[in-house]
Amino acid sequence: MTRKAERGLEWERGTEASGTRMINPLFTQPGSMESVPRWTLPQDEMPPETAYQIVHDEILLDGNARQNLATFVTTWMEPQADRLYAETYDKNMVDKDEYPQTAAIEQRCVHILAHLWNSPEARTTRGTSTTGSSEACMLGGLALKRLWQQKRRAEGKSTESPNIVFASSVQVVWEKFANYWDVEMRAVPITRERPYLTPEAMLQSVDENTIGVVAVLGVTYTGQFEPVKELAAALDSYQAKTGIDIPIHVDGASGAFVAPFLQPELEWDFRLERVHSINTSGHKFGLVYPGLGWIVWRKKGYLPEDLVFNVSYLGGEMPTFALNFSRPGAQVLLQYYNFLRLGRSGYERVQRASSEIARFMAGEIGRMEMFSLVTDGSDMPLITWELKSGHTDKWDLYDLSAKLRERGWLIPAYPMPVGIEDMTVMRIVFRNAMSMDLANLLLEDIRGAVKYLDGLDGPLPREGRPQSYHH
Repeated sequence: MTRKAERGLEWERGTEASGTRMINPLFTQPGSMESVPRWTLPQDEMPPETAYQIVHDEILLDGNARQNLATFVTTWMEPQADRLYAETYDKNMVDKDEYPQTAAIEQRCVHILAHLWNSPEARTTRGTSTTGSSEACMLGGLALKRLWQQKRRAEGKSTESPNIVFASSVQVVWEKFANYWDVEMRAVPITRERPYLTPEAMLQSVDENTIGVVAVLGVTYTGQFEPVKELAAALDSYQAKTGIDIPIHVDGASGAFVAPFLQPELEWDFRLERVHSINTSGHKFGLVYPGLGWIVWRKKGYLPEDLVFNVSYLGGEMPTFALNFSRPGAQVLLQYYNFLRLGRSGYERVQRASSEIARFMAGEIGRMEMFSLVTDGSDMPLITWELKSGHTDKWDLYDLSAKLRERGWLIPAYPMPVGIEDMTVMRIVFRNAMSMDLANLLLEDIRGAVKYLDGLDGPLPREGRPQSYHH
């Protein structure tokens, strides 16, 4: 067999059976005609241009980020932000002594958010940036547990069997928190009529061992805001009857950067004394590239001192509280860029534009006879819908999702959580990268896909079909 033929057998497109792949022979610079190991380190060097081209070409197989309407995460920033990102990607957020000004900017952002969320101690309270909302949720939950333990010990009571209460529709990070930190998870099942945590259902799950209740501002599945004020009022009444004081953590991964600008009158934040802490994702509706979360406490005392470490900073000390160590500082600087660039009016303009496109799309999809709207973008700029029962046996929402993917659109179909897991919905998240023109093009593609699917002679096969999305 010739060497050329041997190389031709080393990799078959669409399989992982071989350990190597061939490089396009059109590229003839040194190294471009050699086989590239997939699972072992190459023996020799290759020119930087060749290494770049290999990686560049392979990620062409990824989806187009602008058409990824499954994600809440920012996929576009202004050219000036891109330039700032390129200038600061080497900054390590943990090295506060080496990068003191980046550390100072991080603290400015914390206090800006504390003020935005109406902390009574906005200038002195504590908070931190994180790698995302998942880390921020872990820190918030850890603070709740430690405060509960300290209070129980001071009262001479057992610290065994802590629990945390939330709806079954929370993001999976809260299940991880309960698992990793040995806290009983009390996930309250939701219903079709009320697919969120209600005061009545919450009160059936809390007791003296409850370290806190998690209220979600922007449920991942539907985008709805849980009724934080009503939950807080119910816990006020519960404390008056029992003497048991249970705090609330607001998981505002998405909504904490939306509600202050689109529903400023809504009381969900530190205006409610029972809200101890709030987390959000800077890389979602904070409009920053992936890799940034935030958590802020209502006041300094709600973050236990024994969880805080002090590091050298500008000749003094700076408190730090994190699970990760080294992490990028560039995203923090991008968040500050957005705060300066947009201000309140700019954030309101951006979020309102996304919301208006969501409401437009909700109206159009709601008028399509085969669909039934679940959420219409009233809270978050996202919509969900289900396929009406009895419309067809030829296809379902997973098939529609797959058909739209042929046009590059990544729109998930998924089952709802415990309580209504027999219900399947599709969801579109409208971010800053979505224009009205793109929305109309998407609408045309949805109508075209439905027409094609309705015209099938029989049902599409179900076995072996990949699911389009996982929470």
